[in-house]
Amino acid sequence: MASSLRRTAPLILPAAGRHTATVIFVHGLGDTGHGWVSTVDHWRSRNHLNEVKFVLPHAPHIPISVNGGMQMPGWFDLKTLGTTLEQARMQAPDEDAPGILASRAYIHSLVQDEVSNGIPSERVVLGGFSQGGAISIFAGLTAPFKLAGIIGLSSWLLLGPGFRDHVPSGDINKPTPVLMGQGDEDPLVRYEWANETQKTLSAWGYDVTLKTYRGMGHSTCLEEFDEVEAFLASRLPAQG
Repeated sequence: MASSLRRTAPLILPAAGRHTATVIFVHGLGDTGHGWVSTVDHWRSRNHLNEVKFVLPHAPHIPISVNGGMQMPGWFDLKTLGTTLEQARMQAPDEDAPGILASRAYIHSLVQDEVSNGIPSERVVLGGFSQGGAISIFAGLTAPFKLAGIIGLSSWLLLGPGFRDHVPSGDINKPTPVLMGQGDEDPLVRYEWANETQKTLSAWGYDVTLKTYRGMGHSTCLEEFDEVEAFLASRLPAQG
């Protein structure tokens, strides 16, 4: 699958100063990297991230089941939205494992590109929103290289119990901080999914913090943006 997908080169927002760190931020279903430019501008507005380059990849156009099979930018197929945990547990998992693994390989390749250009993987944060957040958590915690941090906004754990089958020997990112943000009125990625993800990963020994935003749906807010900015500044301190 990975070889048959047509991919557009990611949008690159260069560091304002000397480039010593990189954030790869992955958009959600139906969006593109361009949809997060204004957010990156907000994160950089207080000059706390001048040494950080931002890479905003674009998902390929693929058929999406919840969209009637029509093609749209997506990191993997989605067959249901807004499913409760109880509903999910009553049926066998129906996830697009090949699509998830293909996107993981692509995200890993973006990190490797940064390493090839002289940025240690320990100076790379991987994050995203919705589908992009889910693939960032999965790709980050199953990466064979050490990351500085992982961000998942309005997201969830992919492949459920099968997740651990994809963790590399040594589980190098077990201590890597993971920041999750979730609105408690999200009708698409329900709050219980994010809460269950945090509880499950913490029980497995991962360092996961879940920030809850009261009254927020499947969206973002300034408070969440500020939490992310602070996380990035703490994980990628200036070296100049």
